[in-house]
Amino acid sequence: MELKRVVVTGLGALTPIGNTVSEYWNGLINGVSGAAPITHFDAEKFKTRFACEVKGFDPTQFMDRKEARKLDPFVHYALASTEEAVRDAGLEFDKLNTNRIGVIWGSGIGGLKTFLDEVSNFAKGDGTPRYNPFFIPKMILDICPGHISMKYGLHGLNFSTVSACASSTHALIDSLNYIRTGYADVIISGGSEAIINEAGIGGFNAMHALSTRNEDPATASRPFDNDRDGFVAGEGSGTIILESLEHAKARGAKIYAELIGGGMSADAHHITASHPEGLGARLAMTNAIKDARISNEHIDYINVHGTSTPVGDISESKAILDHFGAHAYELNISSTKSMTGHLLGAAGAVESIASILAIRNGIIPPTINHFTDDPNLDSRLNFTFNKPQSRTVNYALSNTFGFGGHNASVIFKKYEE
Repeated sequence: MELKRVVVTGLGALTPIGNTVSEYWNGLINGVSGAAPITHFDAEKFKTRFACEVKGFDPTQFMDRKEARKLDPFVHYALASTEEAVRDAGLEFDKLNTNRIGVIWGSGIGGLKTFLDEVSNFAKGDGTPRYNPFFIPKMILDICPGHISMKYGLHGLNFSTVSACASSTHALIDSLNYIRTGYADVIISGGSEAIINEAGIGGFNAMHALSTRNEDPATASRPFDNDRDGFVAGEGSGTIILESLEHAKARGAKIYAELIGGGMSADAHHITASHPEGLGARLAMTNAIKDARISNEHIDYINVHGTSTPVGDISESKAILDHFGAHAYELNISSTKSMTGHLLGAAGAVESIASILAIRNGIIPPTINHFTDDPNLDSRLNFTFNKPQSRTVNYALSNTFGFGGHNASVIFKKYEE
């Protein structure tokens, strides 16, 4: 069976460093930190009192107030970034076969704010259940692609992927496979997350996963720095319109890049910690290279998982060295989480957008907040510290790894006829 080529025709982003794709990219190449004191709730008694929040976002710009009250913030974010992506792609659904247009959406946790509010209200009461009738529909993960399909009248495949921080990368891989095997012409894919609330921050604090650098939030996310002390929680959404090449060309769509491969694996090691030698991460990259039918030497840039945790950053660097060998020293590597924080289930989509734009613009976003070299890391690796670097990028790989040992990698290529 001959596989169809799959291309990117639209992008949408809502992030802690910009509420549109252009604002997000501008923040990336200028090394802007999205970390600041938490405003979503009173965090005074929490170990971590800062996060990378979305700023200046009003859901009523995308829906009426009554509808907004029926939706969790993770759905607000998804609808906002998707509206930008649909507009960017120039999709006119009344002129297309909507039976062959689907939505595959990732989220690691989903409607945590809704769950927190409803259970808290019950706990404060007299034991009489007075739950909001929208409690369950607001909370469940799969409601997000459901709302996207309802907004645009799309009748194709529709479901959610959940694999913690790898969720939206798995969504992209599923989308790639459904399009290239002919099951769909267009898929709206991506991910969203909204966990900056008492339960989200408190829960990750209890795991000792978050940075507690409260005195200097802007520099708290320090991937590959010797003094990193945990990740910074982020929120937001990324949408990528994927389309078969023939369908895109038939409607005269602009093409950002081509999605040529995806790789997946499991660490089978620990509920939260990555394998110390990066075995699962290496296998995901190996599988992605194989699926893309290219060699290691084709890759120019890796947007790494790079969360700023003591163990995770070392294991990923080991995986890169083990997989790429000498070519690892020819790569540009960067963690855009140093700027956006960790968007959990939305990370893969948002970081794939950064990878696509690196290809399109020939600029590698930096890993900011580097102050001290880690002696456990190979100093010959180019982590693109603190400043962006100009470079022709023909192939970019994006890694995401999730709690439970879920690993996923995708490869984008500069589009050529």
